[in-house]
Amino acid sequence: MAHTTTQLQQKQNNAPETTENYDAVGEEMERHRKRRKRKKPEKQTVQEETKDPLEVFGTDIMLKILSNLDARSVALCLLVSRAWHAVASSDRLWAPKNRIMKDDLCDHVWEFHFNKAAPEYWRNLDPYWKGTGRPMRRYFHPDGSQSADPGDKVWGGHECCYLTVTSIVGEGKIREHYVRINRWPRMSVSRKQDWSWELSNYLYSYSSIPDADKEGGTGPLYEV
Repeated sequence: MAHTTTQLQQKQNNAPETTENYDAVGEEMERHRKRRKRKKPEKQTVQEETKDPLEVFGTDIMLKILSNLDARSVALCLLVSRAWHAVASSDRLWAPKNRIMKDDLCDHVWEFHFNKAAPEYWRNLDPYWKGTGRPMRRYFHPDGSQSADPGDKVWGGHECCYLTVTSIVGEGKIREHYVRINRWPRMSVSRKQDWSWELSNYLYSYSSIPDADKEGGTGPLYEV
């Protein structure tokens, strides 16, 4: 009997301590709940920041944004999704990027070679066909003139000038665009796979190359 009474007294003595423990646990759970509640807006903000920009801004604004990018960057946008492909392939974006300007001509060194349709006499002077050295080079200048390397057998030291011609129809669409040197046939303008420029007619072709060895050149080094 005495042993039972002692056990009851011990339980009564421990009762307040147990209640205090419950209160402490409850307070900790409440603090944890409040911390989680405060973090929810942060998660929502992260989700908003990771939304597709095309969904956020819409087609018209994205076209304006993409129009400020270089051709390679716009081409990468084609791979994002079908929706991005539809926007990034718009003629409104690509027409200006396929239009060569005087600055583009002057900012690069150009490799020059004759095409197969050129007279055999010309091709016999061309290292491209003979395989005797690097391709001939041409340089466009801001004053509208063109020059070649010293000792170029094809060049011959004659005067040479160039011009770019562009005709545009409704909504900024390019109808005709070409480069012409002296009175020679006009050269069509195109981009190669590495986004460098190519000018060509049935007689000869020009290809832009990295201009690290051109004094004052500012064109990009293209990655192949």
